[in-house]
Amino acid sequence: MAVLKVIEVLSNSEKSWEDATKKAVKEASKTVKNIKSVYVQDQSAMVKNNEVVEFRVNLKITFEVN
Repeated sequence: MAVLKVIEVLSNSEKSWEDATKKAVKEASKTVKNIKSVYVQDQSAMVKNNEVVEFRVNLKITFEVN
């Protein structure tokens, strides 16, 4: 039987929500091993001078505990 743990992570990107998600997984994988999935809980964006300047994601990363 596998034991899974979930952590909540916030990330941002100037490119896209997808890029912010990829950055979060890449950064988390430096200290968290056996990442199995990611669930994007919330998406938001920062606007400056009527233009989107930053994409933000709040996501949950699931990984297997050995």
